[in-house]
Amino acid sequence: MTTEDLLATCWTTAGAADPAGADQRSPLGLRERAEAASAAGFTGFGLLHADLLVAEREHGLAGIRSIFADNGLVHLELEALAGWWADGPLRAASDAVRHDLLRTAEALGARHLKIHGDVEDGPLHLDVWAGELAVLAAQADAVGARVGIEFLPWSNVRTVHDGLRLAEAAGHPAGGVIIDVWHTERAGTPAAELADVPLSRIVGVELDDADSQVLGTLYEDTVRRRRLCGEGSFDLPGIIAALRAAGWSGPWGVEILSDAHRALPVREAAEAAYRTAAALLAEPVETLDTGPRRP
Repeated sequence: MTTEDLLATCWTTAGAADPAGADQRSPLGLRERAEAASAAGFTGFGLLHADLLVAEREHGLAGIRSIFADNGLVHLELEALAGWWADGPLRAASDAVRHDLLRTAEALGARHLKIHGDVEDGPLHLDVWAGELAVLAAQADAVGARVGIEFLPWSNVRTVHDGLRLAEAAGHPAGGVIIDVWHTERAGTPAAELADVPLSRIVGVELDDADSQVLGTLYEDTVRRRRLCGEGSFDLPGIIAALRAAGWSGPWGVEILSDAHRALPVREAAEAAYRTAAALLAEPVETLDTGPRRP
């Protein structure tokens, strides 16, 4: 098995939570989820804002910190922030979430916050969005964290190149991209292009798999039909090789969302997610000849 660190993203241990529903909270307690992740071998953990609020009411931030420490979970990811570019009521709601995520990041030593673009595919005014991202990145940096844009093929930040363009325009070193391989594959980005992503802009990586054909909308396909690593159609060895060529060495996130995964007991789900991802990372892969590495 791999010696590299793996992070169980929020959905991987969320049990029968409904990512497409109005209430996305996990029916499982934080301690049960953290223990399942640790037992599987994960050293990182992802927490959704809605679940963070529940856990804080039950344990307090000091209690959450103790749960993670007791289970050897040292890499914390918090998600997700939308509407950070907006104004009016949408921005007011977004700012409330931002406040929660930033204070939690500081209290728990989170490594990064996950954000995304407009899932309604509205216009992206680069100068405005870059300015807002620069402010958010500076706020995250002030509490010891980074901000990662998760590009989504159905949003107005569709590809890794869109995310990088925005991060580079913002110009703050704490801003970058979250590279979820589901999104690169469904956006049609060749694996080899990931080798050219500047390491300084890679905030996180998420591994998963899927069938070659999209069933339903892209959103339905991503939340209902992902597969465990190595059990779908993605060229995961090529993707991993490209990301290693870019300089990435972890932690590697594992994000499994599917009806089948949600139906499993959480320990079984976490173990399967870890085992299949770790097996791929442990495989020898050819080094890509990509020329000089970008900083």
